Amino acid sequence: MKNLKIIIIAIILFAACKSTNNINDKIDESSKKVTDNIVVNDTTPKVTGIGGIFFFSDNPKKTKEWYAKNLGLETNEWGSTFESRNANHPGEINYLQWSPFKTGNKYFAPSKKDFMINYRVQHIDALVKNLKANGVIVLDTIESYDYGKFVHIMDADSNKIELWEPVDSVLTKIGSKTTK
Repeated sequence: MKNLKIIIIAIILFAACKSTNNINDKIDESSKKVTDNIVVNDTTPKVTGIGGIFFFSDNPKKTKEWYAKNLGLETNEWGSTFESRNANHPGEINYLQWSPFKTGNKYFAPSKKDFMINYRVQHIDALVKNLKANGVIVLDTIESYDYGKFVHIMDADSNKIELWEPVDSVLTKIGSKTTK
């Protein structure tokens, strides 16, 4: 009986996928997931991963040099860019930025913390709308760049958080050295 239910569900899903094939072709590739060869469109505004780790350092240049020399990070003027693969699309490269900031840098304000986390998100416009409806403090408006959209919010512990809806393909085309 259990196997029969699974087969029926699979047939229904297969039929639904076939009937929406033309619609799926028009939906942004970043919102698709492949699970057991069935395409599922995930349009939920949410965090999908970590996009960056930012922290204070008394001497960011020295900190970057130390990490490069001792831990093998490929560094540049901003820190180090880590490269990984998208679990749902293994051919797609994703990025995480690691950056030491000069202690006291105002970029973390109004947070009083020594760090800030950047979260990768999907559907940032809808996410910001949901956050505002939930009473979350949104610090600025969404800013768009070739490599994605950004906005800053405050969490329940007064940590400033950066949300990023990435366009990883732009970063891939730039071809900078990355930490792998």
